[in-house]
Amino acid sequence: MKPGVEKDMGAGDAWPAIREKVLAADIVLVSTPTWMGQASSVCMRVLERLDAELSEKDERGRPSVFGKVAIVAVVGNEDGAHHISSQVFQALNDVGFSLPAQAVTYWNGEAMHNVDYQDLEQTPEVTAGTNATVAANAAHLARLLRDANYPGSAAEERS
Repeated sequence: MKPGVEKDMGAGDAWPAIREKVLAADIVLVSTPTWMGQASSVCMRVLERLDAELSEKDERGRPSVFGKVAIVAVVGNEDGAHHISSQVFQALNDVGFSLPAQAVTYWNGEAMHNVDYQDLEQTPEVTAGTNATVAANAAHLARLLRDANYPGSAAEERS
């Protein structure tokens, strides 16, 4: 995935195929590990590439991702999940995604240790419960938006 803020950055750019999947989805999950309290560079690149959606509108003047729900998952061996989710939430909301109640799930292991989420024998009960809540809330909001999407822009409605 090439850097940039266009829908297609040219030959060898993987983003156009990823973008098609994003636009076809009702729910988009942005997931990232925590690196030094920050989202990964791959996560930041996805947000960078979503910037192109600011100029993409549908026939009613709505941003291309209006009516789509976004949720976030953060894992890591250090704190930073609230910081990361706040940054990712704002970027997703800027381009038009809707965020359900409790739109993030995270797990952070003990700082300075080497236990990764993927290596856990089982998902901690609290995390599993949050995962289920995030998924249920996202599905609920996606159904609502599919049946009654946001109105078009005020300027489009007047014309």
